[in-house]
Amino acid sequence: MPDKKRILILCTGNSARSQMAEGLLRHDAGDRFEVASAGTKPSHVRTEAIAAMRELGIDISGHRSKSVDEFTGQQFDYVLTVCGNAKESCPIFPGKTIAIHHNFEDPAALEASEEERLALFRRVRDEIREYLKRFR
Repeated sequence: MPDKKRILILCTGNSARSQMAEGLLRHDAGDRFEVASAGTKPSHVRTEAIAAMRELGIDISGHRSKSVDEFTGQQFDYVLTVCGNAKESCPIFPGKTIAIHHNFEDPAALEASEEERLALFRRVRDEIREYLKRFR
């Protein structure tokens, strides 16, 4: 089998959308892709993201929020931005990197009850999974 394509998924905090996207793509197409995620202003992986992914049998509890700076100078086949802020501040990656952007609602920004927040994390998770089907 040829080398796996490398994908970097970027978001602002690397706490929810990019973490869920990383977990989904590894689970659904990890045999074809080497996947990483990072943030322009990393923070921590949200417990709601971990819970929403656990419902699908995907464990991201061992993930950590990483800075995009950790990947400076590395080559990626694709850089996916999943929020507008990351798109605007995304560094340039060397080589023939294909940059693809799709803005997903930020579930971490919702100030509501725990159940309402988890419901939004689920919806965004499902939207991301549908979007990532193009890479499977």
